[in-house]
Amino acid sequence: MRLRRIEALVVGMKKSGVASVELLAREGARVRATDLKPVEELPEARLVLERLGIPFAQQTPAVFEGSDLIVLSPDVPLDLAPVVEARRRGARVIGEVELAAPFLKGQTIGITGSNGKTTTTSLAGHILNEAGFAVQVGGNIGTPVTAMVDTSRDEGWNVLELSSFQLETISEFRAHIGLALNVTQNHLDRHHTFSSYAAAKGRLFETMRGGDFAVLNAEDPTCVGYAEGTRATPQWFSSQRPVAPGASLCGGRVILDGEVLMDAADIPIRGLHNVENVLAASVAAARAGVGHAAIASAVRSFRAVEHRLEFVRNASGIDFYNDSKATSVDATVKALEAFPGNVWVILGGKDKGLDYSLLRQPLAAKARAALLIGAAAPKIADQIRGAVPVIEAGTLDQAVAHAYSRAHPGDTVLLAPACASFDQFRSYEHRGEVFKQIVNRLQPRE
Repeated sequence: MRLRRIEALVVGMKKSGVASVELLAREGARVRATDLKPVEELPEARLVLERLGIPFAQQTPAVFEGSDLIVLSPDVPLDLAPVVEARRRGARVIGEVELAAPFLKGQTIGITGSNGKTTTTSLAGHILNEAGFAVQVGGNIGTPVTAMVDTSRDEGWNVLELSSFQLETISEFRAHIGLALNVTQNHLDRHHTFSSYAAAKGRLFETMRGGDFAVLNAEDPTCVGYAEGTRATPQWFSSQRPVAPGASLCGGRVILDGEVLMDAADIPIRGLHNVENVLAASVAAARAGVGHAAIASAVRSFRAVEHRLEFVRNASGIDFYNDSKATSVDATVKALEAFPGNVWVILGGKDKGLDYSLLRQPLAAKARAALLIGAAAPKIADQIRGAVPVIEAGTLDQAVAHAYSRAHPGDTVLLAPACASFDQFRSYEHRGEVFKQIVNRLQPRE
């Protein structure tokens, strides 16, 4: 990608936008930056922009004029009116993953899916690292891809969590090993239809080449469909039946390429969905060249990702779990399935256009009550009422207090909101941290 002297605009000044500005400036582009917020409210971005001498203008339609290249941060919609108009005028519109692609050294494992991306990305990176591979982990988790360029190595691996927002604009980015964990209803406020959402994730496999590997969930019809649109060789995983080539759960054992890898009981993270994450990560690691014994050893030493079914504490006989990363209905269903029952589940936040009635049966089977918080609470209440007692708590601290005062020893209080966090919190991480702070302040009950 030729960047020298090109007129480039970076839209959105969070981590990925700032990293994109730095890469563009280093490659000799004429860079401008914009955000919906004034630069005074973006202290970290402001420091970088001032250091590099990059002009900033608060976002208006006029800002998009005169650019040959527009780099969108993941939270900027592709169908934003000024972006659509810029494309009509001939500007190239990409995301920061596509921007990084020509400069990223080594081989890449790209991981997408509606649920489990963070855990599987962390686990795949952990397996490769424990096996002695040069590896770095980033993308939608932690470090933007554009910020990984300088630390990438010809002989190394880049393990990337990739969201639909990041994938919808790729054309040259290539994963040598691509994973699709599952595709269920999510981000309909952004993509509008499920088919558009699924197609965005499918871009990961459309840009792969012969000799690459596409690791796909054999029990998910959308993932199965990706096999038809890729030049990569399909590899499969299933928790329901034997598959080949790939990994499966059979008789309580994880089978990888026809050989026993480990007992499922030895997997240290709970829930069937996490067994599936292990299956997928194991196939990816094996295709990267890691042996069975090293994979099994690394899985046994892996610990749950923060905010993903994270055990917080036991207070007065009641367990508290933080699954703030459960920002979709399907993620909440999977969280509930990880417990035998007697769960007080905290739901709510910013709605993403999802159908919460899909929670009715899992809640009826596993929950004592649903405690609702945030802007989506009225919609959730309308769609689940009658399946389980509904408490409109309003805030996270009130939800925890209500559950703690009424739960019995042996019960579980679970934060698994099925919503984005941006109505009451800065991010899902902030929401999870606040939850843990509230829980850790609880006093023993009399």
